[in-house]
Amino acid sequence: MEQLIGLFRHLLRLTNTTYIRYLHDKIDWTSRMIGIVGPRGVGKTTMLLQHIKLYLSTDDTLFVNADDVYFAEHRLFDLATEFYNIGGKHFFIDEVHKYQDWSKELKMIYDYYPDMQVVFTGSSILEIYKGNADLSRRVLSYFLPGLSFREYLILAKGIKMPPLSLSEILSHKVNFSSNERPLKLFKEYLVKGFYPFFAEPGYEIKLRQILNTTIENDIPAYAQMNVATTKKLKQLLYIIAQSVPFKPNYTKIGQMIDVHRNQVADFLFYLERAGIVSQLRNGTGGIRMLGKVEKTYLDNTNLAYALSDSQPDMGNVRETFFMSQMRVQNLIVASNSSDLEIGKYTFEIGGINKQQKRIRGIDEAYVVKDDIEYGYGNVIPLWQFGFNY
Repeated sequence: MEQLIGLFRHLLRLTNTTYIRYLHDKIDWTSRMIGIVGPRGVGKTTMLLQHIKLYLSTDDTLFVNADDVYFAEHRLFDLATEFYNIGGKHFFIDEVHKYQDWSKELKMIYDYYPDMQVVFTGSSILEIYKGNADLSRRVLSYFLPGLSFREYLILAKGIKMPPLSLSEILSHKVNFSSNERPLKLFKEYLVKGFYPFFAEPGYEIKLRQILNTTIENDIPAYAQMNVATTKKLKQLLYIIAQSVPFKPNYTKIGQMIDVHRNQVADFLFYLERAGIVSQLRNGTGGIRMLGKVEKTYLDNTNLAYALSDSQPDMGNVRETFFMSQMRVQNLIVASNSSDLEIGKYTFEIGGINKQQKRIRGIDEAYVVKDDIEYGYGNVIPLWQFGFNY
């Protein structure tokens, strides 16, 4: 355990606390067991270390990575016991899904050591969801998405603005407090700004590595896929990336990648859970994941640029941005009269020349336009929806 403590202290010294993701202040840090899940690369590890550095004592806190070679010969529960016996109160486990039987042992820690807090992250949301069956009544679970446009402005440019509700955005309450022009910064974000490592060299290479790891390791481990099936999953992702946007025809796609149509639906479900795609459903039942899928997008615009053979279709990019930003705080469903709906609001998304024809006569209907700096009436600039979280 001494080596684990040393590695933890080393990571803590290197942790920058200048900016902390928005989710930190929404977490109930007094809870006995906390799970933070989300796609790879969005900053879950950093947020845990920042919390420890700012609010906890290293005397009774331990942070470990479940992928550490230490766990090749040691059990997680045994480490928790040893730590508890020397006065441990806060046990943080990063990438817990990489440890076999993680949910079973976390349940044991929770039950046997009621005065020790356990906080864990999972880079693969697939295994986290799969394991939650044992922990559903014990763990308080949170989801961390990638950076919003607002968060990107803080990190990249030092432009600090508060998050706004959907109704505030629609009421033209976005007050851009900078001499820089928002449209220029918005175009930068669309290409390279969703993941916190945007300033590091080789951004696109790292993004592709995240995709490969998710498709080649995470999804196959969850769905028990072989190598040949993994290749078909990549083929499907390529089809989505080249589409404008992707309206799933399971039979046709199944023929293209040589799998049964039912397997196509399963593949899309896995990709969605893993944070690679998002799916727009109709309002059937009013519950997420139950409605019929009307459109499938890549999870965020950075993926659209990274996976496209050329310049991605801007109509697809605009809808992808709106989905990635607004789904965090809102339930988005497909619309019969326009592009999509959020509660009582109807939205038509397009470029600077987008017209009102499709939504004329509809109450609470808005045209969301790209390439405009200011809104007016029921016309809202697309970039402003990046301030919802």
